[in-house]
Amino acid sequence: MYSLTEYLIAFLISISVAVLATPVVKFLSLKFKIADKPNQRKVHKGLMPSAGGLAIFAGTVAGFLYLSPYSPYMTEIVVAGTLIIVLGVFDDRFAVSPKVKLVGQIIAAIIVASSGLQVEFISLPFVGRIEFGFLSFFITVLWIVGVTNSINLIDGLDGLAAGVSTIALGSILTMAILDQQLVVIALAVILIGSTLGFLFYNFHPASIFMGDTGALFLGFAISVISMLGLFKSVTVFSLIIPVIILAVPIFDTFFAIVRRVLRKQKISTPDKFHIHHCLLAIGFSHQSTVIIIYLLSFFFGITAILFSASTLWGSLFLLLLVLLVIQFTAELIGLIGNQRKPLINTLKKLLVFTSTMRR
Repeated sequence: MYSLTEYLIAFLISISVAVLATPVVKFLSLKFKIADKPNQRKVHKGLMPSAGGLAIFAGTVAGFLYLSPYSPYMTEIVVAGTLIIVLGVFDDRFAVSPKVKLVGQIIAAIIVASSGLQVEFISLPFVGRIEFGFLSFFITVLWIVGVTNSINLIDGLDGLAAGVSTIALGSILTMAILDQQLVVIALAVILIGSTLGFLFYNFHPASIFMGDTGALFLGFAISVISMLGLFKSVTVFSLIIPVIILAVPIFDTFFAIVRRVLRKQKISTPDKFHIHHCLLAIGFSHQSTVIIIYLLSFFFGITAILFSASTLWGSLFLLLLVLLVIQFTAELIGLIGNQRKPLINTLKKLLVFTSTMRR
């Protein structure tokens, strides 16, 4: 069992290494031409170094070596995580095809699932515990690949993916502390420190991007940590709690898939209809958009924590509230996706017209 001092030292090691490593990674990214070029879909204007995820990885490794958290699944988790980092670096440097990235993610997920760490059951009200049986392996692979890609897809603005990931990890950390899950606490503390250290350089205006190296690694790490902790809970709604924590990236990804299927496009086809694009289209600034999504993520994180500690009817009420927020977000995305009008300007004109009529 670790002491509070050891957790604090691990956090400081992780954040310090990430802070110190980021300028080095920035230099190496430009030297080896690992940079993100602007295009019509992207928000940034100039050439940006995009291997910042290596700094997050460096901070994570440093904190991990200090705490050395033990789990019977840890060897496979480390191997799969390293594979994800290698895949991300290759993608940031050579822009590998979506199929190759997907295959790499599936292999990493299979390595984890083969260790025995699997989503084995869910608990539902009025039904009880439902065992997945032989489907556990496939559901585990789907969960890891899905969450990994959801963080990657939301990485569209300065500091967005890093901030959302930190909030999600903070929610998982809080629940792990309440449930005394020591391995989850250790990993969450290390990852939060590493991500915050990188966010110092990545918040708007960013001087470096995390790239697929960081987004894929964070998504993979969050998916695995949630399996180590949240899916092992026997509380009601055991499956829904991690989904609520990751509601913003998960549902943004879900709507993106639906949107592309309806338009008869490939699922991997990029567009500018993600939630951050929609908020920008409404008229919010870059920084305001990021903060709004932070607040949404924080809302879902707090909701998940309350959800886990609530009675059945309290949980149902919170679930209804979450669904209403998701529905509102979906309507917003649909509205902007169809019209692409700066709604704030429209509202301003309406207010001016109303004030004129009063005079």
